[in-house]
Amino acid sequence: MKITVCIKQVPGTAQVEIDPATGVLKRDGVESKMNPYDLYALETALRFKQSHGAEITAVTMGPPQAESVIREAFMMGVDHGAIFSDRRFGGSDVLATAYTLAQGIRAAGGADLVICGKQTTDGDTAQVGAELAEFLGIPHVAGVSRIHELSGEEILLDLDLPLHVETVRVKLPCLVCVEKGIYEPRLPSFRRKLETAGRPVRTFTLDDMEDPAPEHYGLSGSPTQVKRIFPPENTNTHESWEGSGDELAERLRRFLDDRKFLQQLR
Repeated sequence: MKITVCIKQVPGTAQVEIDPATGVLKRDGVESKMNPYDLYALETALRFKQSHGAEITAVTMGPPQAESVIREAFMMGVDHGAIFSDRRFGGSDVLATAYTLAQGIRAAGGADLVICGKQTTDGDTAQVGAELAEFLGIPHVAGVSRIHELSGEEILLDLDLPLHVETVRVKLPCLVCVEKGIYEPRLPSFRRKLETAGRPVRTFTLDDMEDPAPEHYGLSGSPTQVKRIFPPENTNTHESWEGSGDELAERLRRFLDDRKFLQQLR
C-alpha cells in the first residue's frame, strides 16, 4: 500500500510580516516548524506502516527550505519525501494549493491513501484536504477521530460530527483528514536522523506537472485574493490599586458598575 501524507512548514511565531502588495505572509527569514496538526497525520500513516507494511511518502509545497520538515518526517519513520517548489506556486490560495498538491502527488507516483491533518496553523481554513480529494477524483472523509480497520480495498473509520459520531466505510483510493488526538505522535529519532541524512528528497517544479499551464498556479490560479490583512490592535491596559480590603472591594465595585458589568449581571 502506498500512503502519501501532506505536511507543511508553518511560521514558528505569530510575529510574521504581511506583504502589502500581495497580502501573503513573508516567510523568508522567519523561524519555521512543522504544522502541529500534520504530526497526527504522520503518526496515523506510520501505524499503518507497522500493521500493513505500507510505504509512506511525505509531500510538502513550499520554498526549498521546506526540506527540513521532510527530514523531520524521515526521522519519524517516513520512507520517501518530495517538495513541490517553484516561485510560480507562490501566493496560492487554498484552491490553487490543492490543485498544485494534486498535480504533484500524481507526478510523484500517486497513492492508495492520502492523509492530511485537520488544518494548518497559518491558514486555519481546513479546506485544502477536501479540495485536494476533488482534484484527485477520490472520495474523502474529514474530521476522522478513529480508524477501526484498513484493508487493501477499504477503510472503516469514525468521523466526529457536531452532534454525533458517524462510522463510515470508504473505498480506496481515498483521502482522510484526521483530528488532533487520533493518536499520540511519536518523537523524531536521532538514530533515524543519522541513517537518513543522505536520503534524497525529490523536488518537483511546474515543469514536472502534468498540467504545466502557469495560469493555474500561484496568484494567477487563485480565485480568491486577500484584500487586507493586519494584526489586531493591542488595547490591553493595566493599573495597580493600593488600599485596605474594604477600600479595594468598593473601588472594584465602582469600576465594574461604571462599565455596566454589574448591570448585566442584575
